[in-house]
Amino acid sequence: MALDNLREFVAAIDKSGDLTRVTRPVSVDKEITEVADRCMKSPGGGPALLFTQPTLRTGGKSRYPVAVNLFGSEQRMSLALGVECLDHVGARIAELIALKVPEGLLGKLAMLPRLAEIAKFPPKTVGRPACQSTVIEESDVDLAQFPVPICWPEDGGPYITLGGVITRNPESGVRNVGMYRVQVLSKNTLAMHWQRHKVGAAHWRVMAERGEKMPVAIALGGDPASIYAASAPLPPTIDEFLFAGFLRGEPVRLSKAVTSDLEVPAEAEIVIEGYIDPREELVLEGPFGDHTGFYSLADYYPKVHVTAVTFRDDPLWPHTIVGRPPMEDFYLGHATERIFLPLLKLTIPEIVDLHMPAEGIFHNLVFVSIDKQYPGQAYKVMNGLWGQGLMSLAKVIVVVDKDVNVRDTKEAWWVALNHIDPERDVRFTMGPIDVLDHSSRGFTYGSKMGIDATRKWKEEGFTREWPNKIVMDAETKARVDSMWRELGIGL
Repeated sequence: MALDNLREFVAAIDKSGDLTRVTRPVSVDKEITEVADRCMKSPGGGPALLFTQPTLRTGGKSRYPVAVNLFGSEQRMSLALGVECLDHVGARIAELIALKVPEGLLGKLAMLPRLAEIAKFPPKTVGRPACQSTVIEESDVDLAQFPVPICWPEDGGPYITLGGVITRNPESGVRNVGMYRVQVLSKNTLAMHWQRHKVGAAHWRVMAERGEKMPVAIALGGDPASIYAASAPLPPTIDEFLFAGFLRGEPVRLSKAVTSDLEVPAEAEIVIEGYIDPREELVLEGPFGDHTGFYSLADYYPKVHVTAVTFRDDPLWPHTIVGRPPMEDFYLGHATERIFLPLLKLTIPEIVDLHMPAEGIFHNLVFVSIDKQYPGQAYKVMNGLWGQGLMSLAKVIVVVDKDVNVRDTKEAWWVALNHIDPERDVRFTMGPIDVLDHSSRGFTYGSKMGIDATRKWKEEGFTREWPNKIVMDAETKARVDSMWRELGIGL
């Protein structure tokens, strides 16, 4: 059964023995970050944390607990999506990709259960939502009452980090839900940091050209699949709540916002409603300690005017912290890697597996294994990947053969460094770069490197014999297995 809201997710984590309640007062001013960072750096990502007595910057205790690191392990990420293994979600997508309506009446009838499964994904609108149990009107809004953490010493202020930012394309009407950082500027204004490659930013540019105010809603909480979906690199025409419904196997319940026509998750903990006026000057946002492990510098972004804050009874404040990896965001990214692999295989079928290690902070390093069938195929795969949505931001792509376990970075690097002649096997190209990359020669523009670490064919300039890996024969391994306990070696 799908988890409907954040408190159900927290309860499920608690039941699994993976939740730590921190009952001692801990300040939202960097102390929560330091506690959470130590946990996230521990093996397996550490426990989920619920700070029951967060201390506000004013010195008083907040009425609202802060939940951190809820998605910070592969086990909890699977729990959020209702599967035992993240690859199971990818397998469902692969089945839908391969779905073909067969000929004949009996074949079509056999497909009805699958078609019914697809039909129930769209969101469902409900009235009197839990997220609007309390409504704070515009004149009474004071965001200082909420435990919005300051993460790192040089941050420009407190940040909302795990909110689903809801906007709508004014031309097509298609909704977008993106996970963008949002800086609290005052009791009723925010700075919206959306990078130029993001869909929310595209919506804002259209509204700015039309000279119209842009409604925005920031949903904190809701069902865990919807929270994840806000971080997923979906095409602009795909509604994140529709995708969340597919992940849940049940529709996401939505309700109309109080001060705009946007729809918000009915099961959200807190919803911040507002608007952006394109006629206003941009405001300075940042610096911010980012997922690269370095601060992203201050820059100018749109100001959000808060028109209402709504919340359910006894709400939780969900929060994530980014910084030097590994952090919680690695597991959100890892879920994307496993879930969307079948879609990559649809356009680049020779791909066997793909992995983005934590140290590569998603876009800086991609290992990909392929079933190599012809010379030059590794370069075809590199260019294909650079043409796939946000994969265009990948800085280094390393291509290896299908027998290499790319999820084991030690093995992948060992094979790659044994297989390459740098002058022959490394290619450079130019293209878009992540906004947060501080090393690129220009803002969002720079070079990329592709490394062909596959076995070389004679057509690729290799004229010698390619050696075999050192592998013990099966008979010897079996004999040693049978005597292992008698050897007295404590391994």
